[in-house]
Amino acid sequence: MIIRKPTLIAAAFCGVFASSSVLAKITADEAARLGKDLTPIGAEKAANKDGSIPAWDGGITKPPAGYKPGMHHPDPFADDKILFTIDKSNVAEYKDFLSPGQIELFNTYPDTFKMNIYPTRRSASYPQFVYDATKKYATTAELVEGGNGIKNTAVGVPFPIPKDGLEAIWNHLLRFRGLSIERSGGQAAPTASGSYNYVGFDEQLLVEYSSPEATPEKLQESNILFKFKQKVTEPARLAGTALLVHETMDQILTPRQAWTYNSGQRRVRRAPNVAYDAPGTAADSLRTTDDFDMFNGSPNRYNWTLKGKQELYIPYNSYKLHSDKLSYDDILQAGHINPEHVRYEKHRVWVVEANLKDGTRHIYKKRVFYIDEDSWQVHVTDIYDNRDQMYRVAMAHGLNYYEVPTHWSTLEVYHDLNSRRYLAIGLDNQEKMYDFSQSFNDNEFTSSALRREGR
Repeated sequence: MIIRKPTLIAAAFCGVFASSSVLAKITADEAARLGKDLTPIGAEKAANKDGSIPAWDGGITKPPAGYKPGMHHPDPFADDKILFTIDKSNVAEYKDFLSPGQIELFNTYPDTFKMNIYPTRRSASYPQFVYDATKKYATTAELVEGGNGIKNTAVGVPFPIPKDGLEAIWNHLLRFRGLSIERSGGQAAPTASGSYNYVGFDEQLLVEYSSPEATPEKLQESNILFKFKQKVTEPARLAGTALLVHETMDQILTPRQAWTYNSGQRRVRRAPNVAYDAPGTAADSLRTTDDFDMFNGSPNRYNWTLKGKQELYIPYNSYKLHSDKLSYDDILQAGHINPEHVRYEKHRVWVVEANLKDGTRHIYKKRVFYIDEDSWQVHVTDIYDNRDQMYRVAMAHGLNYYEVPTHWSTLEVYHDLNSRRYLAIGLDNQEKMYDFSQSFNDNEFTSSALRREGR
């Protein structure tokens, strides 16, 4: 169903999606739609009514001529022209295609924030084995009790035709991002004047869930979805600090396991607090731990509601922002990143609302996630504080890493409206490019390996 504004709830959703415990799995007839009127991961193949969102034709299926692995990905749409620009003077004309948080950015920075709108390119694509697994397990995948885990699925998008908000957010958590990935980059939190310090990271990710050899039985036995390791490389006072996370498939059976290495103490410690609203690493208190990757970790502190679909202007095909021709000074400025380097397109998004459960705590009372139908990547998040005021607005600037292929963010930006500051994570313009060809093994994701990495 399509909704024009995220505050509207389609009547057909009432009651049907009220509780994940009573939901039925999708039927064989529903699953048969995958690859027909729906894309292999559940998006609508057809164009929208006015053609401003074209039909999906498979996305990018091969790299452009001249591309070699290790390059900062050349823009396959470099010849596209700006269709129009939204700024404070005309934002009211486009409010139906903007989130409340995006509108608030225009109000907060009326003289500088703008959105350049480009033609929509439905470029997202995944390997065929991901499509095959999505269809294979579409009728068996289900949530564990309370929605804090999944079972009877592997490799693909677990819920290509989601029945509630929990299923939709699990699609984001388990979207395909490659198998063994090494990436270098960093983050910066400019002050109100625009000055910043760069914090560099080396990160490694081993995604057991996405392996072509993964099965529901193997995943249930290991109870591991992925393993993540992060090391701070600069500045010198933080260099060597490291983090290790094992994310579990059934978080009731075994919650997330995490360890940290403190370079000053030269000790590895268990870190049970690396979750929920604990401050993010070296983030100047501008994001929470579960903000990373737009949302991560257990969803058990919120009630999740699937509101329907909306057409929204979101950051997409952000090859210009990703370019190694840009310096960090070109991107980072006071208030928000330089809008001249940002590409926005109109896409259909799933709207998922998370409201804090009674008796639980989090600094965010409500979060509204706008999830790209073609990739299950959260591209925009509106975040509310305990006074029901807009607190933060996050946007993920995504592109197709076409050598894999996978649609993933190149930069995530978390705007704090109270402090009028932001955090930019994933700055990689001056770093070596993501390496999706690694072959990590489990021995590289242990507490002993973390100690070695720190040293």
